[in-house]
Amino acid sequence: MVSMTTPSSSYTPFSTVFNTSRPNSSATFLVPSFKFSTGISNFANLSNGFSLKSPINPGFLFKSRPFTVQARAAAEKTVHDFTVKDIDGKDVALNKFKGKVMLIVNVASRCGLTSSNYSELSHLYEKYKSQGFEILAFPCNQFGFQEPGSNSEIKQFACTRFKAEFPIFDKVDVNGPSTAPIYEFLKSNAGGFLGGLIKWNFEKFLIDKKGKVVERYPPTTSPFQIEKDIQKLLAA
Repeated sequence: MVSMTTPSSSYTPFSTVFNTSRPNSSATFLVPSFKFSTGISNFANLSNGFSLKSPINPGFLFKSRPFTVQARAAAEKTVHDFTVKDIDGKDVALNKFKGKVMLIVNVASRCGLTSSNYSELSHLYEKYKSQGFEILAFPCNQFGFQEPGSNSEIKQFACTRFKAEFPIFDKVDVNGPSTAPIYEFLKSNAGGFLGGLIKWNFEKFLIDKKGKVVERYPPTTSPFQIEKDIQKLLAA
């Protein structure tokens, strides 16, 4: 559950709304945050369940349940099985990205993380697109009302200010009852306790050439920190 603030023309500092110790903002998630490690080599452990230690109560461990039959069935699907609408309202079958490594990101135009993420994403896309790398950006207005614009306004912002050339799609919900099917799939395949919640703008999912989710990164992980994982998948 998210307690929203009223829209503002100024950016909300990420540190204000993503506080794991003592929230002091009305735009704070009313769920505990968890420390978890990332790294391609660790993803295989998700299918067998894993433990998370709460930073609020270090002595308390949350143990995820192993994949259920339903989760295993979902895991047989891939990102390539979905069709989504792009920023111009046209259907895009994601099987067009077969054989490519993808980074899927929920983006926002008025977040404290916007400038660094868009700049670094654009840099990585320019560097690796010729090697089979794609970035799929999904605008979302669920976090602090930080993506309030229309699709045309979002497109103009990203392409003009940050020279973004990677595909940008229709604005979607990533949590709640109206969650876009692609995000239901991504979260169900990320595994464990964190699978049911996107925590903030610019959470990232790394997808291999076969359309499988291989890693999930929290919003505080910068795109540049993911570069080595991208390189490994491109070389595979």
